[in-house]
Amino acid sequence: MTQKVSTVVGISKESFAHAAATAVKSAAKTVRGLKWARVKELEMELDGPTVKSYRATLDLYFDLEGR
Repeated sequence: MTQKVSTVVGISKESFAHAAATAVKSAAKTVRGLKWARVKELEMELDGPTVKSYRATLDLYFDLEGR
C-alpha cells in the first residue's frame, strides 16, 4: 500500500478542534481514502486581546489507488 500526504488548513471562529474538523470535511469532498490526520500547527488570529479565529494546519494521509 502506498499513501500520499497533503497539507490542508482549516479556519473556524469556534475552536481549534472545529478548524481541524472543517479541514478534514472539506478535503473529503475531493479526496478518497483518507486514513490519518496529523495536526502540524495551531494559530490564532487576534484583535488585541480578542481571538478572532482559530487556524489548524494538518497533514492528511490517504491511500493511492492502484491502476
